[in-house]
Amino acid sequence: MIPIKPVASLRSGSLTLSAIPAQVAEHYLGPGSLNLTVLPPLSLYIHFPWCVKKCPYCDFNSHDVKSHFDEDRYLLALRADLEAALPLVWGRKIYTIFIGGGTPSLMSAAGLDRLMSDVRTLLPIDSAAEVTMEANPGTFETEKFKAYRASGINRLSVGIQSFNSEHLHALGRIHNGDEALRAIEIAHAHFDNFNLDLMFALPGQTLAEAVLDVETAISLDPPHLSLYHLTLEPNTYFAKFPPVIPDDDLSAEMQDEIQLRMETAGYTNYEVSAYAKPGRESRHNLNYWNFGDYLGIGAGAHSKLSFPHRIIRQARYKQPKSYMDESLRGAAVQESQEIVRKDLGFEFMLNALRLNQGFAVNQFSERTGTQLNSIEKALALAEQKHLIERDHLSIRPTALGRRFLNDLQQIFLDLD
Repeated sequence: MIPIKPVASLRSGSLTLSAIPAQVAEHYLGPGSLNLTVLPPLSLYIHFPWCVKKCPYCDFNSHDVKSHFDEDRYLLALRADLEAALPLVWGRKIYTIFIGGGTPSLMSAAGLDRLMSDVRTLLPIDSAAEVTMEANPGTFETEKFKAYRASGINRLSVGIQSFNSEHLHALGRIHNGDEALRAIEIAHAHFDNFNLDLMFALPGQTLAEAVLDVETAISLDPPHLSLYHLTLEPNTYFAKFPPVIPDDDLSAEMQDEIQLRMETAGYTNYEVSAYAKPGRESRHNLNYWNFGDYLGIGAGAHSKLSFPHRIIRQARYKQPKSYMDESLRGAAVQESQEIVRKDLGFEFMLNALRLNQGFAVNQFSERTGTQLNSIEKALALAEQKHLIERDHLSIRPTALGRRFLNDLQQIFLDLD
């Protein structure tokens, strides 16, 4: 799974970011324009910024390891970052943790154990917390993953992408098809809950090859599958040197065939790109889509935090060296922004409309501190276009709305 990026660019708030954490917390706890009667669940996201090799399609904050990375200093910086953030989340329990990247499975077993020990020392963790770690097949070692499990990781998200070695090579992955199968074998041996990431509409991929990838994944019985359409993101190698990829018609056919096979195998498509067996949905990502709160620590990590009268976003320094330098002096947050009232409707709907079942009507005001009638004009237009359906209990995208999700979300972006 991937971390969620904020919708708008961040801007420094009226309070200087060099203020001590207690002053920042006091400022955010003061009077404001919203009225949240209850705070949403809180998750923790931890970013690990290094990879063995950056993939040509990746637009996330990841950096080639080259010769080495300073694990000890980065772990010190993560702890300092978390300590500085504590006044903003004081007393709030953590319900899910996600360690993403980059390739967190490059971390040593001792390093991961130290990180988890620091988190448990500083934060109250729910006894049933879902604790996920991203891992790539090229970094799988049986003993290391046994140690990760012993340290408290209870869910893996494995970046398979394809079982076809030629397609993996075209994607710049460091593993081949056999290593992908071996990684899943290790995941099964040590974790009863894990996700596999697959991509389709790959360079030169045929419909039969896309279907074979999915059927292979299903045969391995994962609790959860995330299926992503390859997109050529700006500021990536593929954007500069675009490969030949399937056209829109072929891509749509692939998506239809994938969905059919997933549903036949008993997986529920609960979110745009996510399929799960009953009870195996990603609780961490569900918190994102339900406009829950998340504290993000690590290089380039983002946070969304609610207070009784405001909701804020934060971004940490992106470059690992800058992040470590700033975090160790108590200033990991580079930018901070209070979400303005008029943007809350779009931000909520951008997330909630990704869920096939939509959201409960009362959740809108509970999570935004504003009334649902503030987006009534957009709701009526979306309903008129048959993109949503609603009753007094819930609002949810229709099949048409799910297929044209960008158009549906745009309606709420265009709110006056």
